[in-house]
Amino acid sequence: MSEPITQIVTPTSLDYTFTAGGATERFLRGLKDGKILGQRCPKCQLVIVPARGACARCGVPTEDDVELADTGTMTTYTIVHIPVPGSDVKPPFVAATIFLDGADIGLFHLVHEVSLDKIRPGMRVKASWKPQEDWGFSLTNIRYFVPLDEPDVDVTELERRIAHA
Repeated sequence: MSEPITQIVTPTSLDYTFTAGGATERFLRGLKDGKILGQRCPKCQLVIVPARGACARCGVPTEDDVELADTGTMTTYTIVHIPVPGSDVKPPFVAATIFLDGADIGLFHLVHEVSLDKIRPGMRVKASWKPQEDWGFSLTNIRYFVPLDEPDVDVTELERRIAHA
């Protein structure tokens, strides 16, 4: 009598076509030009990045593009110790939520060039861009963020400001 098969491991592949839409297209074109574009809500004035075409708070369409700085404040983070299949980023690495200066929603990205024991909420960071000749229509034009030699930001105060934006 044979044992029942309870598990099988097999390679899978998903091929798909993605249509970005107007807001995402402008965001990606901005990155190709070395700019980070968000959008401002006409109702509550929330600045959203990456641009999504609608306000995350109000649900109304957003059309006003806002160019944002490539500097910001790291609020939350995790130190990843498990390799990500297909990624050339080797653990351990830091994945963080970064509130770009002028934005009211965090952007998720990597933070490097800092000792793991120095990582902390409120740390000021700046984008480290790939060489311009390697830029495409992708957030990966920003390799990662690096710490700035600036005083930390009070994350509680930042959250309070964002909550009332």
